[in-house]
Amino acid sequence: MSVVAGIHKRRVYLFKQESPIRKQYLKIRSQLLQQRYGVSCDQSSIHSRSISVRSSSRISESPEISRFPSENNFVSEHGALVPTKQAEASRAIVGGTTIAENYAFVGVHHIFDQHSAGVTMLKFANNDRSRLCCASFDGTVSICNVTANPPHVEVVFKGHKKGVTGCDWSVSNDLVVSCSQDSTLCLWDVTSKKCLRVVKDQMGAEMLSCLFQPGNNNMVIAGNSRGMVQVLNVSTGIYPRGGSSKLEGMVLALACDASGQLLWAGNNKGTIVSFLFDLETGRLSKLRRLTVAENCPITCISWRAWISREARDPTLLVNCAANVVCLFRVMDKEGSLQLKRNFPIHHKSYLVRSTFCPIMSFRQGACVVTGSEDSCVYFLDIERQEKPCLNKLQGHACPVLGVSFNYDESLLATGDYQGLVIIWKREKSATVSAQQNT
Repeated sequence: MSVVAGIHKRRVYLFKQESPIRKQYLKIRSQLLQQRYGVSCDQSSIHSRSISVRSSSRISESPEISRFPSENNFVSEHGALVPTKQAEASRAIVGGTTIAENYAFVGVHHIFDQHSAGVTMLKFANNDRSRLCCASFDGTVSICNVTANPPHVEVVFKGHKKGVTGCDWSVSNDLVVSCSQDSTLCLWDVTSKKCLRVVKDQMGAEMLSCLFQPGNNNMVIAGNSRGMVQVLNVSTGIYPRGGSSKLEGMVLALACDASGQLLWAGNNKGTIVSFLFDLETGRLSKLRRLTVAENCPITCISWRAWISREARDPTLLVNCAANVVCLFRVMDKEGSLQLKRNFPIHHKSYLVRSTFCPIMSFRQGACVVTGSEDSCVYFLDIERQEKPCLNKLQGHACPVLGVSFNYDESLLATGDYQGLVIIWKREKSATVSAQQNT
């Protein structure tokens, strides 16, 4: 059974948005949070509550895994990226805190529950600390203002007839694109709160991933359930000639480099393929292919030009449903990949996603955050050879699918399979015992 089909079949009556059972569940859930963390809060309306609970600050062991891809499936790479002595003075820029102290969260800023099914993707707007886009299997896309007083949902876009599987912001944040199992891609105007265009998949297949072309926001790249990576001109609604390429399986994840000239696509067969993108014509040329773990879906791909200011090597962060998060180095202009590290997490059946922490610094260490099927959110130091888990957030009661940091890392959004979105608050003054970091 595919990852998408599995999630779709698991949706149940219990979590209908307006059902009495759901309301009772949310009330009990809040009471349990109060009991666990010693928080006093009104339970009457979770829509409008901003509560404060504590994250788990202990350093946890790596989660046990039941299945792990063979090392023969990877190209091994050794060596950590450690700032030089010349960077010691520059560490003062980030306050001299350790990476573990920097990612110690003080608790929950807000909980949103506008969605009645799994939140498949979360994305903060570009260089914006307030607006968050949420895509859901309930067929809607919502935009939340997480820093307003109180935080609230600005708009819920309704137009898709089936579950929404992906979303993305345009560079200027005026547009949002979404794709759905109903075989359509929708373009939404954030200001007017209207749908500007609906385009059917040219094969009539479920659309499972989408993103704006970073080098040309007039184009959107989408992946469907029949293995097609395709380019769409959103101004005309036309698929340009040469802008499609066929893979096997289903295209679940897409990522571009900053220029938009390199594209990576991951499918449900455990394969990542790189493409050359022609910014003028939209033509795709297939380049390199790598199997991460055979028949284990690639559910998320993220690109970053560098990990820290002293390690400017292009890198991909990849979630693979083989109980693993992988970090790959981009080796050349053809998008060839070489494994740097992999980290075990609970991930076998859901569209689990991860992200790079956005702020670069001269602080020793570099961090990524990932969802997990054990209902936790993990912070991983990708340069730490032993016990890389820096922190574990425990607020969800089911698999955590989506994660997204706002640009200044003051807030982290996490979304789960039941449709809840938790906004976590980070304070720079938060500290963790030095003994817990050793």
